[in-house]
Amino acid sequence: MTISERISQSAFDGSRLRVILMLDLYEGAQQRFLDAYEHMRNQVASIPGHISDQLCQSIENPSQWLITSEWESAPPFLAWVNSEEHVETVKPMHDCVRDTRSMRYSILRETTRDRPRNQGPDGGRLQAAARVGDGVARHALTFTVKPGAESKVAEILAGCTSPIPKVDDTTRLRRTSLFMHGNRVVRAIEVEGDLNAALRHVARQPGIQAVEEAINPYLEQDRDLADPGSARLFFTRAALPAVHHVMAGKVDPSQVRRHALYYPAKEGCGMALARLLSQQDATASDDTRSLVRRSVVYQRDDIVVRLIDVSGSIDTDPAAALGVTGPRKAAALTRLLDGAELGVEGPLKSERDLNRLLAHAEMSLILDRQASES
Repeated sequence: MTISERISQSAFDGSRLRVILMLDLYEGAQQRFLDAYEHMRNQVASIPGHISDQLCQSIENPSQWLITSEWESAPPFLAWVNSEEHVETVKPMHDCVRDTRSMRYSILRETTRDRPRNQGPDGGRLQAAARVGDGVARHALTFTVKPGAESKVAEILAGCTSPIPKVDDTTRLRRTSLFMHGNRVVRAIEVEGDLNAALRHVARQPGIQAVEEAINPYLEQDRDLADPGSARLFFTRAALPAVHHVMAGKVDPSQVRRHALYYPAKEGCGMALARLLSQQDATASDDTRSLVRRSVVYQRDDIVVRLIDVSGSIDTDPAAALGVTGPRKAAALTRLLDGAELGVEGPLKSERDLNRLLAHAEMSLILDRQASES
């Protein structure tokens, strides 16, 4: 079996996807939950890319339930789960559920009697080869603040105290990076171990709670963190999943600098833009001369953010920094990017055009903190 030493995460390999949702229900909420599930099941069955799902109840603890679903590939699932339609569909379940945990897996091998080894139902493929990860889960949140409040919010966020890195014996915070582009905030987090446990741990830290309360008056989307429903809805809409991560061999943190680039996509083009950047970064990681040593692409709807660790100055190779090295790549980006939102319209024909786009797309660094190894 061939194992790639580079790509540790990708939603774009075309393989079938298995989604597992573990739920712990409140006592007496089973029937309401079943009614809500039936409503959701009927809706999700019509979503392109959905193959099947199952609802299971524990034989050991009837309050514990499991929903598994299979999808032709990750992109249609991500488009569905990050949509406003999905947010509204699952609302009736919220009052029934004490705790949830979602896991997503590309299908690598399976045992069946009649199905070809590397082909699933409706032509869906299995993951071609195992990927080697670095033991780190990556996730981001994004939200907007009221115009005019940008500098105040940046000041509050920059003064945030670092949470305790250790979550438990198997989970610890590795790195937190905060960026802003205009009135949009992006908070990226890297976790060794259980991402959900780490997010709950961070939310309980007094320093983090103080910062969240301080920025509340400046948010464009109202929220009440004391209300579980309001908090859940805010963080569901703010979720910015990592859809691709690639690292070009061993990266020494002291030899690179972190940057974030904002790529607002034209309506309906977010997934295609994220795929373009991901494919470019995977190809570029073969080039030992590339200034981009590691990249993470985050995408939700038409919001795409690319986090890059760079050796040297990004100005020395704007095409590589933007992820458009190679013939016709800049033209492909032009077709998918909402240049008007960035204030950069027209084709990218010269290095000057690329430098101008780079200057407009780069996000302002608010803080970047790595947890100590001790």
